[in-house]
Amino acid sequence: MSDTDLPEHVRLNRAHWDQLSVEYAGRGRRAWASDDATWGIWSVPERDLQVVPDVAGKDVIELGCGTAYWSAWLARRGARMVGIDNSTKQLETARGLQREHGLSFPLLHGNAEEVPLPNASFDLAISEYGASIWCDPYRWIPEAVRLLRPGGHLVFLKNGTLFTLCAPDSEDPASDRLVRDYFGLHRLEWSDSASVEFTLPIGQWIRLFRSNGLEILDLVELQAPEGASTSFPYVTPEWARRWPSEEIWRLRKKLV
Repeated sequence: MSDTDLPEHVRLNRAHWDQLSVEYAGRGRRAWASDDATWGIWSVPERDLQVVPDVAGKDVIELGCGTAYWSAWLARRGARMVGIDNSTKQLETARGLQREHGLSFPLLHGNAEEVPLPNASFDLAISEYGASIWCDPYRWIPEAVRLLRPGGHLVFLKNGTLFTLCAPDSEDPASDRLVRDYFGLHRLEWSDSASVEFTLPIGQWIRLFRSNGLEILDLVELQAPEGASTSFPYVTPEWARRWPSEEIWRLRKKLV
């Protein structure tokens, strides 16, 4: 599919991440060098959260893999990985890191809302700030379900709902004031960026999951650990100690 055939938000986000890829290469390299899987901007250890099921011998797809560090972590744990990402430049970094670490798995350039793979190909679909915020949930959630086998899991991390409501249209950090409407949340755009993000009210997420045959296993609202720091300017550790800046959904595709 040519770029001109892609939805507008996919084209905008492709250009955005091709441009940002150099900035994120260092983060990807550091993550690849670590054997400890962590979540989000606060690097909360997976061993503490235990939100990812056993992946040994399982087929797993990372939706919006970026530099593919999560794919690398899971491949080292025995998963048969596939990564897909919208950015050619991000995938160039990922392929370079594969060569450096001697770890090979397929990396697809494409839109996670339309994955060119057969139905019921995977036991787990995972996304950490990938499809989970850069793709339209009304498109990527049904696509993730299509890719999963019955009983397969979907695990994804996104910005916390409360954080989204408190985040100003700037790089200033979130405050203790609501600055946007809750009702009608869907497409998020910013005055200083051509990128497009997505989210939904919590009730709408639940209805979307159920209408696509997903069971909700858990919603984990992350708290920044004591002494945490981040290079991202839009939230402070103090804020994220009081309120969840990130959340992880754990879901399972129904058997029938």
